[in-house]
Amino acid sequence: MNISGKWLVILASAVIIAGSGGVIAGVSIGEEGQEQNAASQPDRDNGEMSSEEGWEKVHQAHDLIVEQYIDDVDESSLYEGAIEGMLDELDDPYSVYMDQETAGQFEESLDSEFEGIGAEVNMVNENVTIVSPIQGSPAEEAGLMPDDQILEIDGNSTEGQSLNEAVMDIRGEQGTSVALTIDRPSASDPFEVEVERDAIPMESVESRTIDREGETIGLLEIISFSTDTAQEFEDELNALESEGIDGLLIDVRDNPGGYLNSVQDIGSLLLPEGETIVQIEQPDGEVMATPSTLEEEKDYPMAVLINQGSASASEILAAALNEAGGHALIGETTFGKGTVQQGYQFDDGSEMNLSMSRWLTSDGNTIHEDGVEPTIEESQPDYFYTAALAVDETLTFDDNNDQVSNAQYILEGLGFDPGRTDGYFDEQTEEAVADFQQQAEDLEENGEIDEETAQHLHSAIVDEIREDENDQQLDTAIDHLISEVS
Repeated sequence: MNISGKWLVILASAVIIAGSGGVIAGVSIGEEGQEQNAASQPDRDNGEMSSEEGWEKVHQAHDLIVEQYIDDVDESSLYEGAIEGMLDELDDPYSVYMDQETAGQFEESLDSEFEGIGAEVNMVNENVTIVSPIQGSPAEEAGLMPDDQILEIDGNSTEGQSLNEAVMDIRGEQGTSVALTIDRPSASDPFEVEVERDAIPMESVESRTIDREGETIGLLEIISFSTDTAQEFEDELNALESEGIDGLLIDVRDNPGGYLNSVQDIGSLLLPEGETIVQIEQPDGEVMATPSTLEEEKDYPMAVLINQGSASASEILAAALNEAGGHALIGETTFGKGTVQQGYQFDDGSEMNLSMSRWLTSDGNTIHEDGVEPTIEESQPDYFYTAALAVDETLTFDDNNDQVSNAQYILEGLGFDPGRTDGYFDEQTEEAVADFQQQAEDLEENGEIDEETAQHLHSAIVDEIREDENDQQLDTAIDHLISEVS
């Protein structure tokens, strides 16, 4: 087995990746009907085994299964199952085993491009849960959101599936579709979303400038912390500084994380020399701090945009810029992942990611399961959080359900006043739908929401969400930086 040398603070997942426990009465195992012990009993009151006794028990169990199980046994599956079983006992969703195919897909998800729906998923309370959709991905287009729980994949329940098994079912070739049954905390009933898989480009850094009130604010959007992200960040930052900027806004919203060294390198491009970027706490309690090596301090104010889809490496950067740099964090409390995984690659190409340490913020705080809190809290408009419309039957006057409520929020966000958002389809909602249909031109103007109207509503609200003028968090951050410049 080789140590891959890759330290991950990404969610340990891929992207878009009844028997009886007792003795059966009347049956004995062994030669000539004599019952045999599967392993020697430890001579201890507390029942704990030595390592030697434990391995002896495992070997005996293996031999019994291979030699006496009623059907043929695939021994390689037994070995893989043993590894998975040991990791399951850790009760750690980030310590995972991946077979050859899944390990390849995991590495691919940190590469420049892969095929799937473009969503980071994780196990949360034994449920396959979306951490964040990648910006511009089919998952985002379909309206999937952080904290959405995936109950079914193409009609098959995810209950009892491992994270890797669920990911394998979700991913697939470009142009094919997958139907996901979603349970959203804000919705009273599950709903189905069909997502068409596509090639997901993984450009990890995007940049642009925003001019307001005579000031130029540079915006650097980090989509993930992959292999080349730090170099991309440095190149884009240098380009912005060459243009001349009065402030810098770093956006790590819906960024699920990535490589630890990537965020450490970026920290050294922003924080003054000697300031702590992150601290790593080893199992023995030893803490190692990573200081910034930046020699020339930046002469412009900075701020960071965060939300509930900002995880791991995103949280490291946000916390560092706040605690060590004194810069504002604008948005919502982040995901809350404070452990670091190291990847171990086996000779056959399979891989195990194991939680090896905890990371602490610049000031030595842990954010695991709590997240990083914004210094300036700002939410988005209600329609940003609306579930995708899933219209199995046409929505009409006098209907009363969650889908009507979703449509009302969307109509409201598009400027068509439904008069209410409680899910009751009244006359004013009917009029708002008809007005939308009239403006769309290619829809029948009947005030009803069929599948075609629902698709038009969804496309229109996605376009609206992407407009800077509707991004309240971005607007608040720009205003803050301008006030800092002044």
